[in-house]
Amino acid sequence: MIGADTTFLIELDLLEHPRHAQAHDTLQREVLIGGQPLVIAPQVLAEFVHIATDPRRFIKPLTIDQALARASFWWNAAEVRHAFPTDESTRLFLDWMQTYRLGRKRLLDTQLAATFWTAGVRRIATANTSDFAVFGVFECI
Repeated sequence: MIGADTTFLIELDLLEHPRHAQAHDTLQREVLIGGQPLVIAPQVLAEFVHIATDPRRFIKPLTIDQALARASFWWNAAEVRHAFPTDESTRLFLDWMQTYRLGRKRLLDTQLAATFWTAGVRRIATANTSDFAVFGVFECI
């Protein structure tokens, strides 16, 4: 299983992103041909909509309707599995925040990492490898 970080979905869906083609290659190789399920957590979709519609980040951002349609597409894709925060992932999130002495800017990434870990995800598609490297348990692709 491959966890999808928000950056991966942004790269896939925004043509102007410099890693657009690379993200599609990864999706093709790992998921569509490789048969690995893509795992998405709800918070990734919320962040995706927030970022994809931001005119300060993109010359041609998605409209809110376009971003919501793309989020719905990803959530409902046959190749996608869902990962939800649980009691176990919340305990791990709190533990990792303290163990690695992470600050407030690391809350959401750490929560996502804990959600993925407890759901059995060991590989993450992300452009932000440093967000997950600190935990020493994930392979970032």
